[in-house]
Amino acid sequence: MAKKYVYFFGGKQTEGKAEMKAILGGKGANLAEMGNIGVPVPPGFTVTTEACDYYSKHGHKHPPGMMDQVKKNLAKLEKLTG
Repeated sequence: MAKKYVYFFGGKQTEGKAEMKAILGGKGANLAEMGNIGVPVPPGFTVTTEACDYYSKHGHKHPPGMMDQVKKNLAKLEKLTG
């Protein structure tokens, strides 16, 4: 299985939770948690801190497979928002 770099939030499809702050960053973890408890948040997705770290350390290149995950989640976001 490929490493997960993108987590979706909003609607009834929220991935992640508050305890994932080290992975999702503070804002990403809190948006996921709000979605989990039913607070209306605009749907979106969070790119992990690990992906950002990789990008910084590898000459501004994305981690393998990350852009496929971004495209998949962007399609999900477009479908959800019409």
